[in-house]
Amino acid sequence: MSDLSFFIPALIAVAAFCIRLPGLLRNPRDPLLRAVAMLLLTAAGVFLFGMIPMIAWVNDLVGVPNSAAPFVYSILTAFSGCCIVLLINWRGGSATRIRQATRWCLAVYGLVIVGLFTFFALGDAPVERLRDLDTYYATTPYIREMIVLYLVAHAASSLVMTSLCRRWSREVTGELRAGLNLMVCGYLLTVAYDVCKFAAVGARWAGHDWDSLSTDVARPLASLASPFVAIGFGLPLVVQRLREPWADWRRYTRLGPLWRLLSNLSPEHPRVRISWLASPGVRVMRRESDIHDGFLTLNPYFERSVHDAAAADALACGATPEDAEAAADAAMVVAAKEALLADPERRVIASSRALQDRLGGFRDLVGISRVLGRRSPAGAAMRLTARG
Repeated sequence: MSDLSFFIPALIAVAAFCIRLPGLLRNPRDPLLRAVAMLLLTAAGVFLFGMIPMIAWVNDLVGVPNSAAPFVYSILTAFSGCCIVLLINWRGGSATRIRQATRWCLAVYGLVIVGLFTFFALGDAPVERLRDLDTYYATTPYIREMIVLYLVAHAASSLVMTSLCRRWSREVTGELRAGLNLMVCGYLLTVAYDVCKFAAVGARWAGHDWDSLSTDVARPLASLASPFVAIGFGLPLVVQRLREPWADWRRYTRLGPLWRLLSNLSPEHPRVRISWLASPGVRVMRRESDIHDGFLTLNPYFERSVHDAAAADALACGATPEDAEAAADAAMVVAAKEALLADPERRVIASSRALQDRLGGFRDLVGISRVLGRRSPAGAAMRLTARG
């Protein structure tokens, strides 16, 4: 199994942590951000220090054969605990319950890490084993307990996460459910990893050699599980981050027909251009501002009779009350623009003393724009009334 399959996930985790770091620095007390940051750091550590060259480097650095074992197992144990903590914070609930569950999880996995180093210190592992330490020392006192302890902690975390994600996925929909189902797949693969490890160690206890399960099967399963877990955690967060800009962009495009109808009513006041890098939210605000400026220009030309006639025609054509109201507003706007174009000297505007009361204002800009840009019963009624 190439160590490249471990290096790439480690690099991705480090990059994701760097992206999250500014938000964590701005809100260092946010428990969800802290949980995400710790998960990314421990995930990077698992894959980085799980590579064979790094294991050998740690052994050489410490100067004790196999000293990388409790270190790597501890990072893996910390990652397992961070997964549970993140899910606890992600799911939400009362702050007291979240704090209590988080403290219990951190305490249990902290004790496991202490136990790993304690057992290694009590045991004797003089022969350096870079790939098969689990099976080579499966019968060595204290080293055996260290191996079993880390496998039990890891398996418990995988089973808990599989159960929690599965149960929660039944209560939610959309991208959150998709992310949870991906995580279930990932954690089932980690359960398979633990089964292979336990089987190989158990075979050693029984006097058999199933080492290939640990060295040739378990490692690929770990690499295969990581994308499922990473995408499962990241998918809902990414979608939530993109949902608001996407909604703004949809509103921006849907306002297009109405904006184009009103955008050139006052050529003597040219629009100030905005940067092409402007966010969708800024573009929506600008487009809505232009539309409202157009309404102000047309206000003296609005006629209540056009509105009422268009509403009646739309209802007669089978439109819903909401669509009929939008069609009535659209018809009044179209008729007002035609009246404005027929009054090049702006006599009506010059003689106007006050703005007309337009029934509380135009409430559904998108609805008006949609009527202007489509063929529908409401749109047909709008065009018929506006021409009349």
